[in-house]
Amino acid sequence: MQLYTKTGDHGMTKLIGGSMVSKDSDRVSAYGTIDELNTWLGLCIVELGNDFSDLDKELQQLQQFLFDLGSDLANPELNNENARLDKRTVQWIEQRIDYFQNIPPAVSRFILPGGSKESALFQICRTITRRAERHIVTLNWTSALPSYLLIFVNRLSDYFYALARIANLRNNVTDVFYENGGEVFQK
Repeated sequence: MQLYTKTGDHGMTKLIGGSMVSKDSDRVSAYGTIDELNTWLGLCIVELGNDFSDLDKELQQLQQFLFDLGSDLANPELNNENARLDKRTVQWIEQRIDYFQNIPPAVSRFILPGGSKESALFQICRTITRRAERHIVTLNWTSALPSYLLIFVNRLSDYFYALARIANLRNNVTDVFYENGGEVFQK
């Protein structure tokens, strides 16, 4: 297989189905950011080490979901019937958030990203997810995307936040609160 196709030499790329779009289109920005997120998640998996080996399969499953999401976003003919992700993916991510969110002590204020290396990596994934969400919202203005794609991405940032807190807890690192902020989360 030849890696270069020369299709992109003039700033264009092919979508699923063969149509051509500019590489700066809303659609390419959306699935390109999901690809970036998947790459960072791969780094997280590598960097987590043995203390987090219980998360390896879960995070690799998430990488599979991100490839599915990227494929869905690259499909201009996407609808509920041909989407790779579905409502079960949203249920999966919500179950994982529900599991992780109650392990560390509850917080009612914003925390600073960081603490441990692992937490910082998950916070990077969280912010890239938020950027992807913004791109998907923009794409949704001109393309009717299945609603659960945006719901999944919205939940995904919460998932990475929960994992960042887990990482600090496992590393015995105390979360640092944003000093100028008051209580923002309901108890």
